[in-house]
Amino acid sequence: MLSNLFDLLISFIKVGSFSFGGAYSLIPLIEREVVKNHQWLTNEEFLKVLGMVVVFPGAVSIKFATYTGYKVAGILGAIAANLGNMIMPATIIIVAAYFHSHYEKNEYVIKAFNGIKFAIVGMIAAIMYQYAVKNFVDVKTLSFLILGALLILVFNLHPAYVVIVAGILAVILL
Repeated sequence: MLSNLFDLLISFIKVGSFSFGGAYSLIPLIEREVVKNHQWLTNEEFLKVLGMVVVFPGAVSIKFATYTGYKVAGILGAIAANLGNMIMPATIIIVAAYFHSHYEKNEYVIKAFNGIKFAIVGMIAAIMYQYAVKNFVDVKTLSFLILGALLILVFNLHPAYVVIVAGILAVILL
């Protein structure tokens, strides 16, 4: 039990340590830790949890840490995974806030963060592609993918409304 708690803590410290770019950039990191490195979740289960994670409000990494931790070691596992998930980002932001005024205009820092931003876009595109390919069932599901993209990109609809619209249409059409 203690070994599982320690492994959860360390795995989610890794996830939290590289959480650049926010929510969806973490998905490949979480997948590597929980599916490939530790086999706490199967690939199919990971995708099902990902579906749950995007439907419920809150931070992606916290929901994955909570689900995985609870599955592996109950409530203590959920706590250990979430502590690991928060330790590095909290530490980094405290240190960054302290040094921010000294380095915010440094050209190398600016270049590094620009490079990181573009790499994160690539990571997000890759995981979304994998998710779409693995979950594609028929023309109806593809229409939901296209509808979601159109509602956001063309009509600039708030993502919360896209989720509500998709949920209602799914109940009616699927």
